[in-house]
Amino acid sequence: MPWRIRQSGQWAGAFALGLACLVAPAMAGSERPAGDGSGTDNQRLLPDIYPAAGPVLADGSGVPEPYDPFFDVDWSVALRGTYTQNAERERFDTRLVPSVTLNHVGSRSAIGLDAEAEVTRPDDGQIDVTALRLNLSGDYALDRETLASADANFSLTQDLPGMPGVASNIADPPQRISGGVEFGVTRKFGRFNLGVTGAVQRSVYGETGLVDGSVIDNADRAVWALDSGLRLGFQMTPIFEVFGRAGLGRDMFDHPSSVLLIKTDANEASIEAGVTGRWSSVWQATASTGLNLRRFDEASLGEVVTHLYNASVTFTPDERWSATGTLSTSVEPPGPTSAGTTAVRYAASGEIGYAVNSWLALRASADWSTTRYEGSSETKDGNGYGLGADYQLGPHTTVSADYDFSHSDSTTDGVEDSHRIMVGLTVSR
Repeated sequence: MPWRIRQSGQWAGAFALGLACLVAPAMAGSERPAGDGSGTDNQRLLPDIYPAAGPVLADGSGVPEPYDPFFDVDWSVALRGTYTQNAERERFDTRLVPSVTLNHVGSRSAIGLDAEAEVTRPDDGQIDVTALRLNLSGDYALDRETLASADANFSLTQDLPGMPGVASNIADPPQRISGGVEFGVTRKFGRFNLGVTGAVQRSVYGETGLVDGSVIDNADRAVWALDSGLRLGFQMTPIFEVFGRAGLGRDMFDHPSSVLLIKTDANEASIEAGVTGRWSSVWQATASTGLNLRRFDEASLGEVVTHLYNASVTFTPDERWSATGTLSTSVEPPGPTSAGTTAVRYAASGEIGYAVNSWLALRASADWSTTRYEGSSETKDGNGYGLGADYQLGPHTTVSADYDFSHSDSTTDGVEDSHRIMVGLTVSR
């Protein structure tokens, strides 16, 4: 066959094949619904038609971007006005309290960060930072039975003259700076659980200014505190657990006491036994008792033996009611405003809250304490109560009102009663 005829036949075959490919979709149209996306029958290619499920929604909001932050962030800013009255004076203070909380929960770990500042402007004074608090905590599951934890804290606080708990002869209360770390490991052995902890804490105090113009240097109160603990628990039933706890500690001061002229370094040991119970989310209670021994390096200071009583209970029968109560014993150095070698304090407190509805919540509280100072005849007793309400203006705005009464009776300052009224506005995330 001549070459030209053969070439023409090839072109004719190619043309027929192309025509069949173009006609095939139309011939099969009865088998495919309109707008199925095949060939040219696609909503994106048809004039005046926009797909309902396109990348931009009809309301213009668009498809959200993937977003998975490492931390969940919550913050709030509170503005509070406080009026305080006692037998000696009355005062009005304005406080700005910003705070932020970061939380992360992973498959084996949990991290939390809380930060809060308190900026105060007295009615007759200058603006000052009266509190700064920072807490960092973390847990990590080493395996199904072992949990490791770590906590770090830092605080800077300063009371205001005329506030409850501040002696009437103090014109400028001391500033306290405290910080420390704590580590712990807890492991389960069947129905037993064992926990070990270790902590280091540092406390430093600033100067105390008196109303007569004199100044007390509190450098001798700066102290390092080392503590360790061991806890063994046995789960008797799904509800109740019995436990025993032992601890060792040491306090080391930078300088000798300005009153005793000797260093009051001491070793401390404690032992407790108790029981704890939990019933669903309705209530949880813990009670323990034991002994604490505080022995000074200086033999002339002897030792201090204290009976320990600690308890706590939480009761939440439903979403509207909540109640908590605590009983605690603390044994520690007396701090910059008290005498003696050791402050032994027993304290009890209780709180109750009631949510009237979704926008109004009521609360009430009461407290009691008694403190004795070993190595000194000084004692101090106190009690008080408070009432408060929160009114929610919106999902992010709350108005609060509180009234507090406190009563104290000490061998150094006598009887003091104080009334405090506080109104505030909080804006939160």
